[in-house]
Amino acid sequence: MKHLLMTTAGTLLLIVAGGTVLSAQEKAKGPPGTHDKYSLVSPSGIAFADFKGYEDWSVVSSARTDEVLKVIVANPIMIKAYKSGIPGNGKPFPEGSKIAKLQWKFKKSTEAPFVVDVPDVFSQAFVIEKDSKRFPRSGGWGYALVDYDAAADTYSADPTGVADCGHSCHVKVAAKDHIFHPYQKR
Repeated sequence: MKHLLMTTAGTLLLIVAGGTVLSAQEKAKGPPGTHDKYSLVSPSGIAFADFKGYEDWSVVSSARTDEVLKVIVANPIMIKAYKSGIPGNGKPFPEGSKIAKLQWKFKKSTEAPFVVDVPDVFSQAFVIEKDSKRFPRSGGWGYALVDYDAAADTYSADPTGVADCGHSCHVKVAAKDHIFHPYQKR
C-alpha cells in the first residue's frame, strides 16, 4: 500500500512538473519578447494579429533616415482608398485602413557595381490602424510599435507604444488624415 501511495504521489508530481514545464514553454512563446509576433498587444490596445499578412501588402512608399531604411505598406482597404484619390481629394481613409512602416538598419551593398544602401537587420514595424470608435481622440487612428531583437530572434511590443512617433507626430499632417506618405506613382 505504501509503495502504491509513493508511486501515485510520484506520478502526480511528474504530471504537475510536466504541466509547469509546458506552461512555462507556452509563456515563453508569448509576450513580452516572443517568436510569435502575432501574440503581441501594444499598450494602446492594438493587437499585432490585426496586421497579419502585412508581409504581402502593397508598397505605398519608402523613406530613409540617417539610421534606417523604411518601406511603407498598406492593406487592400487603404490601397483602394489611395487609388481613389484619398487623402488628396479631402476625404478621410475608410475604417479598417491599416498601414505598416517596416524599418531596417542598412549597410552598403558589397555586390552592386554602384554605391547603394540595402537592408541589413530588420528592427521595427510601426503600425497604424483606422478605427474611429476605438481611437476617437487621435483622429481615428491607433498607433503601435513592434521592436525586433535580431540577436534573440524575438519581437516585443514597445512599452511606450509610440517611441518612434505616434499621434503627436502625425498631427502635423492632419489635413491628409494623419498620414505622411502618399501613394507613390509607378
